[in-house]
Amino acid sequence: MRIRNVVLFVGAFFAATSSHAADAYVLKFATLAPAGSTWMKAFDAWGKELARASQGRLVVKFYPGGIAGDEPDMLKKIRFGQLQGAALAGHGIGEIFPPARILEAPFLFRDHAEIDAVRARVLPAIEKGFRDNQYELLAWMEVGNVHFFSTRPLANLDELARRRIWQWQGDRFIAAFFDANGWAAVALPITEVYPALATGLVDTVVSTPLASIALQWSGKTPYMSTRAMATGIGAVVVSRKFFGGLPADLQALLKRTGGPLSQRLIADTRRDDSKALALLARRTQPMTAFQQVDLAAQAARARKTVEALEAARYLSAELDRQVDTALADHRRGAD
Repeated sequence: MRIRNVVLFVGAFFAATSSHAADAYVLKFATLAPAGSTWMKAFDAWGKELARASQGRLVVKFYPGGIAGDEPDMLKKIRFGQLQGAALAGHGIGEIFPPARILEAPFLFRDHAEIDAVRARVLPAIEKGFRDNQYELLAWMEVGNVHFFSTRPLANLDELARRRIWQWQGDRFIAAFFDANGWAAVALPITEVYPALATGLVDTVVSTPLASIALQWSGKTPYMSTRAMATGIGAVVVSRKFFGGLPADLQALLKRTGGPLSQRLIADTRRDDSKALALLARRTQPMTAFQQVDLAAQAARARKTVEALEAARYLSAELDRQVDTALADHRRGAD
């Protein structure tokens, strides 16, 4: 009788262990953010929180530093089931739900308060857009304020037409704005920009101070514009297929931790991008020509480009009007 009980106990133990193992889910997650960067520190903490709160049932395996390829490569691997999630900048977001990119239109916002107010109003529509395109948006993020970095000084904006400016390969949004200004672009994956700067294939890049340092571009570009032209957006996503295959409690956990992750990513990025800007201001020469930019003229040109992208159905006139309304409401309340 005692032997029979022992056998039953052992059988039950292994059955429970097997059941627990079967309930474990691995989220393979890719990002261009290098190990040790501001973004990866936040992602690592998020992964530990998911593992702790799920008692090991949901584990994140990170692929940082572009080892899973450029953002289009990441999305392709998600479609094939080789990855389940990613942190994306504007280019990757544009591959899922292009209308969200209105939030990084040049010269649209004056400050972070405007960005925060407008994002809060339109985020439900953006979340629906991601969901309709088979992705679950877990967290919103930023990559910092966008500046021009160059190997040579620029006397004025007209000189950009004679420069070799890097454009993220396949990025229709940035391509439209470059075309509107008559700037010649060199289209490359982001993973090829550093060697392109080293060889002279590219002499100017559009980037944020934080990303420029993290990707080591700043060592090749000793000149920086002093005025930011936009704020780069980002998103943390998982495939709907993966999300839908999770038990309800793990779905809720992913969504619940997404809010704090978003808050940390935005706060940390703004803080560290500001520090990076101050550091680069000491290491680089300022391109003060950008201080004399005719903001009204640039904003008008950006508006025409937005309208062209609406006509091409890359941007959404409906979402763009929501952004305009939210921005006008905020400015009325702030004035």
